[in-house]
Amino acid sequence: MEYRKVAIIVAGGSGTRMQSTVPKQFLELAGKPVLLHTINAFAAAYHDMEIVLVVPTAHFTYVNTLLKDFPSLSKITIVGGGETRFHSVKNGLQHAQNAVVFVHDGVRPLVSVSLIRRCYEATLLHGSAIPVIDMKDSLREVAGDTNKAVDRDKYKIIQTPQTFLSDLLIQAFELPYDPLFTDEATVVERLGNPVHLVQGEESNIKITKPLDLTIAAALLQEQ
Repeated sequence: MEYRKVAIIVAGGSGTRMQSTVPKQFLELAGKPVLLHTINAFAAAYHDMEIVLVVPTAHFTYVNTLLKDFPSLSKITIVGGGETRFHSVKNGLQHAQNAVVFVHDGVRPLVSVSLIRRCYEATLLHGSAIPVIDMKDSLREVAGDTNKAVDRDKYKIIQTPQTFLSDLLIQAFELPYDPLFTDEATVVERLGNPVHLVQGEESNIKITKPLDLTIAAALLQEQ
């Protein structure tokens, strides 16, 4: 079966943790908004990539202005966000039938073409691909007034794009919302489906605080 390639890029954040009135996905990074770096990565990965941008309706006008010079505008659909990430992704999934679906944070602008392709190939084989990296810091589990060390080798840091065959993901998102649904993998697992892990990238950082923007700029300069 020939699958479409659809990237659902979720960009509904505010500027609260960035201490900025400008939402973090629109902050400037190396001369252009963070969100455009993210879009460009997916557009560069495959010539037939379709992009579904999920943003608050209040940002539609601004996003359209950002995209007016984008060469593949015909492949970009803008969709209104929901109350939570779960609802935002569900809105995006209305445009993702018969596809390999990449769900990606709009504020992970350094995702590489190679990681996107790695997720795609793994999804064709396993039905899903969740990029992860190793824990570097020591971990402790806290329970009330007590705490204990845990084996960090048993844990992974989760990244995006979380990638799935659309049939699997659309079915999972018919479930009623649960606050424990922190990402797409947890929704898919609720139906009893295992998810396949792939190697992520240290540079695939999520920009949530001012320091992250500084780090991203330095990484871009190295590249």
